Amino acid sequence: MDVRRRLTLLAVTIAATPLVIGGCTADQRSAVKGGHGKASGPSVTMTPADRTKDVPISAEVGAKASGGKITAVKLTDDKGQPVPAEVREDGSSWVPSRPLQNSRTYTAEVTATGDSGRTTTQKTTFTTMAKSTKPAIKTELYFTGDQTYGTAMPLVVAFDPPIPKEARADVQRRLFVKTDPPQPGTWSWESDGKQAEYRAPDFWKSGTKISVRSALEGLPIGKDAFGDADRSATSKVGRQVSLDIDNGTKQMSVYQEGKLLRKIPVSLGKSSTPSSSGTMVIMEKFDRTTFDTRGDPNGGYVVDVDDAQRLTWGGEFIHSAPWSEGEQGYTNTSHGCANVSAAAADWLMGITQVGDLVTVKGTEVKLDQGNGFTAWNVSWDEFAKGSALPVPAGLKPTQSAAPHPGAVAGGSAAPAPEPSKSNSGG
Repeated sequence: MDVRRRLTLLAVTIAATPLVIGGCTADQRSAVKGGHGKASGPSVTMTPADRTKDVPISAEVGAKASGGKITAVKLTDDKGQPVPAEVREDGSSWVPSRPLQNSRTYTAEVTATGDSGRTTTQKTTFTTMAKSTKPAIKTELYFTGDQTYGTAMPLVVAFDPPIPKEARADVQRRLFVKTDPPQPGTWSWESDGKQAEYRAPDFWKSGTKISVRSALEGLPIGKDAFGDADRSATSKVGRQVSLDIDNGTKQMSVYQEGKLLRKIPVSLGKSSTPSSSGTMVIMEKFDRTTFDTRGDPNGGYVVDVDDAQRLTWGGEFIHSAPWSEGEQGYTNTSHGCANVSAAAADWLMGITQVGDLVTVKGTEVKLDQGNGFTAWNVSWDEFAKGSALPVPAGLKPTQSAAPHPGAVAGGSAAPAPEPSKSNSGG
């Protein structure tokens, strides 16, 4: 049975080019006030230009100073209320902390200070567009707030319909990630445009606080669509746990902080329905769920299972299978899942977290990229190739880059609703 992905999904992202703000410009006159004395202060260029209309509610305030640096930015609405905003990591623009409202007028005031201390203050006033009647691209963020995730948890955003290649850079610029302590990373798109994932070159450090925002509400995407929502969440990274499953030995090795805790006999997928070999991440956990394979090529059954942990969208789980305990450790009998004993499955539920790494090797088929959270199923270099924006050459495994203090990071893949998933299991 196909089930819509539920909303569930982190290190400073890569600095991005400023977002181009569209709209109909009445003129580009601005009020400029000279600083001290007769000498003029630095010149300031701003976007949106003064008196611009039909500005998207995803607009950012762009400001560039010639002969000085930006020292203050203030954004207010037409009622004089301040609008909180954060500076991009590259300093190119200020991003409102929430979407602007439709059909409202906003004023941005920017102050730049020159080397001599003279200042220039410039204002721009713009009006946002009416609510669009164009279709919205549905987005989903697979990272929820106030949770504890495993060290391999990627940030995942899904889109329905998929994002075309030419629109991915604009979407990626509006995906923001911050981590404490900092671990820079990048977003990477699946080739079909249905999903974007974010990870750092190395696994997250235990105790890391991760905040993500997919600021896509009102963002023009291509010519005919807009983003549907602004989503954000903050959670932390827990202990390091990983599972290694070897089809050759029919054993699962469970590690915590690099130390072997236990080996568990398994029964994997039989030859007609083999398990996938690859590097996966535990996506979600269920104390009890139902596998319904009616309509699947090799299915046709409905069964309730206990202690199930999802590994793929296609329906591969680790779960309790008391009916196959005699074969576990010796023979593969499942429909693709990793069957373990009822006692072992119950123990695993107390050890693992969503976001823990699971590696399966020695089966007849390889894991399809995008079938689950597959950010670790490829090398860092291969993963980085999937970014729609440039990735700094120095961003490599075991290395870290110092972030811009207080900056909001953005500029990689985007969030959206998900492709269908199956609870087939077996």
